[in-house]
Order: sequence, then structure tokens, then C-alpha cells
Amino acid sequence: MAKYSKDENRLKELSELQFDVTQRDATERAFTGEYWDTKDEGLYVDIVSGEPLFTSMDKFDSGCGWPSFTRPIEQDSLTEHEDYNLSMRRVEVRSKHADSHLGHVFPDGPAPTGLRYCINSASLRFIPVSNLEEEGYGDYIPLFKKD
Repeated sequence: MAKYSKDENRLKELSELQFDVTQRDATERAFTGEYWDTKDEGLYVDIVSGEPLFTSMDKFDSGCGWPSFTRPIEQDSLTEHEDYNLSMRRVEVRSKHADSHLGHVFPDGPAPTGLRYCINSASLRFIPVSNLEEEGYGDYIPLFKKD
């Protein structure tokens, strides 16, 4: 499996919003992000490092205006931090290897986890299932096989 880390060259390629979200802990406006209503099958990776984070199979419409997931692909691909920026306790989630700010996790999601990972589209890159092999994520294709 490839190693993932913060790619300084990739940081230079990010849009202003992508940089602000991932590096300065900003939040995109609800219902404006590229992936909030994406329904295609595929993998969501950290826009800075390419680290696989979420799949479309765990994505759901929470009505909040940001992409929402019930769980990450691997729990240890994220780090959690207490966040009191809005005068309330929230749990921020960041990518483990690039330390990109992704969004927050809330305990109001559906089964099976009861969690809602509310993630900024600007922190993600979506890779459709049909492109996984050519983009170096072929190991994740079995996750999308229907029995």
C-alpha cells in the first residue's frame, strides 16, 4: 500500500478555498461544495495527500449541505480533536497523514454507526469506481463488488 503524506507541491495546486479549508480549518458554505449531493459510486480521498478516507457506500443525505458519511474506510485514517470555535464542543476530524482539516463528526447519524462525518467537499477528491485502477487505487475495487 502506498504511503501518504502532506505533498507541498500539491498544496500549491489547491484552490484558495481548498487551501483555506485543509490548512486553515475553514468551512465551505453549506450546499455549495462539489460533492454534497454526489451519488456516484467511488472513493473519496484527501485532496492534499491522496489518502483514501471514505466510500460512496457509506455516504448518505443528512440534509446538512455537506457530504456526510457513516464511517471512514479505516478508523485510523482520521484523527479527532476537540473544537470549541463556535462556543460549543464539537469533534473535528483531520486526515492522519497530511493533517488536513476535513470537517466534524456528530453522534446523530444513521445505523450502523450512529455517526455523521460531516466533511467539506473542498478537502476531498472523488475518484469514480471506473477510474480506481488507473489512478492507483485498484486495491479498493473489491469494496464496490455487489454479492
